[in-house]
Amino acid sequence: MNNPVVPAGFPARVGVLGGGRMGAGIAHAFLINGADVVVVERDEAAAQAGRERVKASAAKTVERNPQGGDLEELVSRLSVSVDYAAFGDRELVVEAVPEDWALKVAALRGVEEQLSLGTVLASNTSSLSVSGLAEELARPQDFLGLHFFNPVPASTLIEVVIGKQTRPELVEQARTWVLGLGKTAVVVNDAPGFASSRLGVAIALEAMRMVEEGVASAEDIDNAMVLGYKHPTGPLRTTDMVGLDVRLGIANYLHQTLGERFAPPQILRDRVAHGELGRKTGKGFFDWS
Repeated sequence: MNNPVVPAGFPARVGVLGGGRMGAGIAHAFLINGADVVVVERDEAAAQAGRERVKASAAKTVERNPQGGDLEELVSRLSVSVDYAAFGDRELVVEAVPEDWALKVAALRGVEEQLSLGTVLASNTSSLSVSGLAEELARPQDFLGLHFFNPVPASTLIEVVIGKQTRPELVEQARTWVLGLGKTAVVVNDAPGFASSRLGVAIALEAMRMVEEGVASAEDIDNAMVLGYKHPTGPLRTTDMVGLDVRLGIANYLHQTLGERFAPPQILRDRVAHGELGRKTGKGFFDWS
């Protein structure tokens, strides 16, 4: 079997903070494209769980494409830790902790303290201000947003978000990384919700209001977008896959920054309050049990 070779300009040593669904997916993407990857989690149990997620994802890739790499070789380039110091020799570190401002700021500051000069630090935030996060850091010029999409292995898009203080050469560097991952880069200047979340959430919130008002069922609303507008997945099923709690957090932020048109409908608030968060809990706008 052929093992991947790190392409020119692609980071050979990558760190990921957070081994949940998104963090594991990001680690998987860099791992199968030749990078040495370390995942850092809050405790040993979470770190080992993250390792198993990445390993299981990589196993599926090898099963689908046996010529793409050897699972044992892939796993040999994966390590986990509970110490930010493990990021000390990395060329790129991607933060993938939950979408909470205070949590992200604390995490990014802690990581930055361990990084060598010139190491790029990126956030996987889907809506929070990259420029605002950068202001909390000592080296904002080495910081940008890399917004991956779920599920990362199957998604072909990465949103590259440029903050006000991001050094210009990082734009082309980030494009090279995305190309090396076999994905397409969409470059946007920092703005609430960027391009993807702002548009995606706007459609999803209106779909929720239509369910709330009894206009149509969730299934029929989704079918209208899939069959009529060629969306691969309807806005409500996508919301279930992303997580209703995640969508509510983004909507609250956009409501604060962009106004009433992003006010979360009561149906979304109620379902989150009742623990109906989508696929991860077995129920959201659809039954996943």
